[in-house]
Amino acid sequence: MKTIAILPVKRFAQSKQRLADALPARSRVALVQAMVTDVLIALRRAQLVDGVVVVTGEPAAGQIAVNYNAEVLPDQSDAGHSDAVALGVQWALARDADRVLLVPGDVPMIDPVEIDGLLATMPEGAREVTIVPDRHGTGTNGLVLYPPDVIPAAFGEGSRARHEAAAAAAGAATFVAEPESLTHDVDTPDDFETLQARLESHRGGASHTRGLLPRLL
Repeated sequence: MKTIAILPVKRFAQSKQRLADALPARSRVALVQAMVTDVLIALRRAQLVDGVVVVTGEPAAGQIAVNYNAEVLPDQSDAGHSDAVALGVQWALARDADRVLLVPGDVPMIDPVEIDGLLATMPEGAREVTIVPDRHGTGTNGLVLYPPDVIPAAFGEGSRARHEAAAAAAGAATFVAEPESLTHDVDTPDDFETLQARLESHRGGASHTRGLLPRLL
């Protein structure tokens, strides 16, 4: 079972605009860089992930990917998360991937052990979709797709319902998984405060983000 992880990354200067009231622009860029690095490290450490591709139009993100032995797929259009994922899925199919794991770059506490747990169950049917909701239960912080093009990704507000509907329309078995380290993303000031609290109460992981936060506050 060949599994490719796809990590779409927006241009850093355009990321996390909803954090503008909490952090100035330079701090937001530094935070995004740190979070992407932590996500990439976790993906590379997961034993059941055979390869990682970073889909991005951001040169600094491409360099981070190279530093951690991930592939880089240029995203010239910067059309958004879902379009970047579609590029990554086609890339993975061209390399004979059996399934893909889609994750965002803003889940810095992601744990490689939990990634392996998410991927440990082998598909039993011909078409399967596993959805990892965000902490609010309405968004999507992860998708496992078997085969990689079983449904098109449709990220954004309310994406969990869209992914469930797409899976049903495709006749795919649908599962929901909630690995704790993958359910918390960082989009709003409230998310940022929650991240700080979680890092204070949890040891280990997210080393780059954890090291950066004291310098931002």
